[in-house]
Amino acid sequence: MAKKTTSFAGLGGLVYSTDGGKHCPDCGKPQAECICGQSVIPAGDGIARVRRETKGRGGKTVTTVTGVPLVEAELKALATALKRRCGTGGSLKDGVIEIQGDHVQLLLDELLERGFKAKKSGG
Repeated sequence: MAKKTTSFAGLGGLVYSTDGGKHCPDCGKPQAECICGQSVIPAGDGIARVRRETKGRGGKTVTTVTGVPLVEAELKALATALKRRCGTGGSLKDGVIEIQGDHVQLLLDELLERGFKAKKSGG
């Protein structure tokens, strides 16, 4: 079977290949081997915002934490520690930590204890 590749003129190189899957537009390596975004701390004001959400979740309550100034690997470790602290499940999606249930005050206290600037966001 022939290898299939896709590239777009505006993106500056290979975007997808059946050989390696998605490729990083910056370094051209497969996303699993990409080193571009690993050492970059996300832009923002450095304040972790904690809010309770229910929209689009079938009525389920989720507490989200956004704006934490950490790289991906450290953010994943923090998400695991916060899930363990709350005793619930959750996930990390696009730099947003999602914890199942309403744990706003508990997460605020935990983030402040760990040395982050944190505040409640939303109603």
